[in-house]
Amino acid sequence: MLRRILLSQVNAPLNAASAATAMTRTELRASFSLSFIFALRMLGLFLILPVFAVEAAHYPGGDDAAMVGLTMGIYGLTQAMLQFLYGLASDRLGRKRVIVFGLLVFAAGGLVAALAPSLFWLAVGRAIQGAGAVSAAVTALLADQTRDVVRTKSMALVGASIGLMFALSLVAAPVLAAWIGLVGIFVLTAVLALLGVVVVIWWVPPEPQEHKNLPRGRLREVLRSPALLRLNFGVFVLHAVQLAMWLALPTMLVGAGLPHDQHWKIYLPAVLGSFVVMGASLFQLEKRGYLRAVFLLSIGLTALVQLSLCWLAGTVPGLPGLGLLLFLFFYAFNVLEASQPSMVSRQAPANARGAAIGVYNTLQSLGFFAGGMGGGWLMKHGGASSLFALCAGLMLLWLVLAWPMQASAGKAWEPAAKAG
Repeated sequence: MLRRILLSQVNAPLNAASAATAMTRTELRASFSLSFIFALRMLGLFLILPVFAVEAAHYPGGDDAAMVGLTMGIYGLTQAMLQFLYGLASDRLGRKRVIVFGLLVFAAGGLVAALAPSLFWLAVGRAIQGAGAVSAAVTALLADQTRDVVRTKSMALVGASIGLMFALSLVAAPVLAAWIGLVGIFVLTAVLALLGVVVVIWWVPPEPQEHKNLPRGRLREVLRSPALLRLNFGVFVLHAVQLAMWLALPTMLVGAGLPHDQHWKIYLPAVLGSFVVMGASLFQLEKRGYLRAVFLLSIGLTALVQLSLCWLAGTVPGLPGLGLLLFLFFYAFNVLEASQPSMVSRQAPANARGAAIGVYNTLQSLGFFAGGMGGGWLMKHGGASSLFALCAGLMLLWLVLAWPMQASAGKAWEPAAKAG
């Protein structure tokens, strides 16, 4: 009996700690419903990527490679221009109404693109799709509805939904393109966005009202925070590298003997395997206080992958090596995608959380645009080796800038200057 009592006393703190880090029913509902909105929207975007370059050639003006690249990436530019405004509006008008408005704009862009008679109007439709920039408002609402101790898990669900949609698009896009064509895919993106509106209204938990009653946050605080500036620079680099590397990687897979319509056989296992390993490692390491270490390791690992691809670009690569590099990239990318938004939400002033996440998502979208435009220019003038070398250099620069950041008990990150 005494032994049982002693064991219960020893285990009590552990059980209390586990309960504290368990997600409540409301947090689970918020996490899954808002991840589902992200998934619907990102699937609509990702379905276009694997088939766009080929299908766009059938439109008047589709023989202009520069215009095709602009049409493919312009949604990132319009997103970048509006993310902050959407985030700021969500602080003042409420998250849900801003999300619904953005999803309706995205659906309208899909319909414009579906009816486009030329590549120019296709670009207009893509630009309107990008104008439905709801990521900041969705992320801010998720931060409002979750506690700090579970927010990384919550953001990881969002990251997982995005990664799974990317993997699904690689498999489904060629089939859908053959079945309903690019026009049908754009109609499907509009339908998915409208389904997202239904989810916001009927599934997402009621919106907390506290952030509306707080005094208005000052944008100056957001733009002058060293921790937020580091995270904003990081998300710009990460998504520029992510998009740029796909301008060269498919050609390398073809050179390794894998036909284009079978690339999913490499992508899908790499994505799914990376989620399994991330889920088994990230949250346990965060509990033990190693978030800083795994975060910096993921930046360095991404740089190493880019250096390896740079070396392989001058050879005839093998599929096993490329598959391993893709697994390592997706693991590191998913860790960074899961942890960075959580860090931003913790660092931001409560009354300016939407604005802070809006700035963060603006830099994310600018990264997409810069990766597409800059990567295309590098591929044309320097080849794949130059592209991967620059990607590696950017990741190493981010590693240097991120190194001074330190973990703390109160917040996910604090600038080193404040640590003492």
